[in-house]
Amino acid sequence: MNCKNCNAEVNSKFCPDCGQPVSLKRINGHYIVHEIEHVLHFERGILYTVKELVTNPGENIQKYLSENRSRLVKPIIFIIITSLIYSISISFFHIEDQYVKFEGEEVRSTTPVKIFKWIQEHYGYANIIMGIFITFWLKLFFRKFRYNIFEILVSLCFIMGIGMLIFSFFSLLQGLTKMNLMNIGGLAGITYCSWAIGQFFGKDRIINYLKAFLAYILGMATFAFLAISLGIVIDFAMKH
Repeated sequence: MNCKNCNAEVNSKFCPDCGQPVSLKRINGHYIVHEIEHVLHFERGILYTVKELVTNPGENIQKYLSENRSRLVKPIIFIIITSLIYSISISFFHIEDQYVKFEGEEVRSTTPVKIFKWIQEHYGYANIIMGIFITFWLKLFFRKFRYNIFEILVSLCFIMGIGMLIFSFFSLLQGLTKMNLMNIGGLAGITYCSWAIGQFFGKDRIINYLKAFLAYILGMATFAFLAISLGIVIDFAMKH
């Protein structure tokens, strides 16, 4: 028998080359439950990843990059899951982010405002894009370190994923208490991200935390500036 995945000859239950099982189990209720348990498993699952990133983010991310990549959930999957949790939480409680407010029908009809409206409604996904700009500033501020752009971006996927969970927690509290807590949640999220980034680049130096905070703020500002600029250019092109 040949492997259906790599076509290598197979004489056991698994392919000796790629590890593909000879016979796949049928997808049923038990299979779905097992997959969910695998994702949520406290050891090498999302709960374990959250615990490690909350208690000691810098060291755990460094180990992921250079030593062991099986202990934590994959970074892209992690930030997608946490962003999805955030989007579900604000949608369930009908919470509208109030990072930007605009008044007047004429103002609300402009393209820059429409772009910010999309950001407000899809903040989890916009946060991923924002991470690219934060990565640029981090690379500039910490250029003496050996980490490349992609390694810094991976670290941000972990860190900003926890930020999404912090926002989700405060949106849950706001939905249950009817108190306006999202501003506090935003402050808590930025504080965690600055602390975690500072730990990643060296937790013994206070300057690293200040540079991390500045890079985070500048990344957000750059993202906002380019979003506004894109809207203005689109408006100008449509009028001319």
